[in-house]
Amino acid sequence: MTKNILITGGAGFIGSHVVRRFVNNYPNYKIYNLDALTYAGNLENLKDIEMKENYTFIKGNICDIDLVDKIFQENNIDTVIHLAAESHVDRSISDPLAFVQTNVIGTATLLNSARKLWNNQYEGKLFYHVSTDEVYGSLGETGFFYETTAYDPRSPYSASKAGSDHLVMAFYHTYHLPIVISNCSNNYGPHHFPEKLIPLSINNIIQNKPLPIYGKGENVRDWLYVIDHADAIDTILHKGKMGETYNIGGHNEWTNIELIRLLCKIMDEKLGREKGSNEKLITFVTDRAGHDLRYAIDATKLKEELGWTPSLQFEEGLNKTIDWYLENSEWLKKVTNGEYLKYYEKQYHQNEN
Repeated sequence: MTKNILITGGAGFIGSHVVRRFVNNYPNYKIYNLDALTYAGNLENLKDIEMKENYTFIKGNICDIDLVDKIFQENNIDTVIHLAAESHVDRSISDPLAFVQTNVIGTATLLNSARKLWNNQYEGKLFYHVSTDEVYGSLGETGFFYETTAYDPRSPYSASKAGSDHLVMAFYHTYHLPIVISNCSNNYGPHHFPEKLIPLSINNIIQNKPLPIYGKGENVRDWLYVIDHADAIDTILHKGKMGETYNIGGHNEWTNIELIRLLCKIMDEKLGREKGSNEKLITFVTDRAGHDLRYAIDATKLKEELGWTPSLQFEEGLNKTIDWYLENSEWLKKVTNGEYLKYYEKQYHQNEN
């Protein structure tokens, strides 16, 4: 079986792991990676597969209607895995319109291109939309998010993702476009841009800089290893039921402060520092506006219907993640000083036109 798959946001953190998995595991599939290469998109994440015959990178914006139509037409796209999104809550608070543009308008653009160019010939077609558990709002100390949980987004980021989810479902019900949606918990792992909690803290510990923790660090998140997430996406794409939503969770709930203390302890040992020295870097800062207290995913549906479960517990995944950052100091240096932005110009620009 062959497929022509368009993966949006494939140079980003989660996207690069998905691209790598599909390029390596399915040599008969043609993988087209569309990414605008904003601050979080890094083609160095894909150096190991960029010369593979079944892989093509396309620089562009998902809001560009003409470009998206052209990609569908010229490459006979039959499958979309839509990951491209603005995803950092803090950035959404300072610039909400950028999130509406990319997450809502961009998703609508992709959906409409699929609708027009598939032209009701839906056999073998699929639009897979990757979303977040944040659309469900905030939990108290107990309970879980289910696929049937009512949406209650609390930040411009989660509201824009909720809007995109609703659009995907609307195209399913109105046009019968073949879709699936997955809502995942917090991801962590290699190649994560160091603005999110875990990679930021790893980088700051390496440099002996303060570790900023919102409020008292009592916010709870369910952590999912990014390679497990890519595996779940693979499973849902091939086995998922049309029109369904699947929650993907790591079964690893941690308060922010407990997580950072564990990270400090592990890195004390790995860096050969005195026990407790990294924990002294913890600095509590004013809480984020609208900060959701707790997220927790119930992934029973995914396990019972499709047979997927995460492969790693958090401590093992965190060790693997820390080791990757310590072994890839050059990557981290380039990302933090902006040098990674030059990679596209070097590798691709001279081959354009």
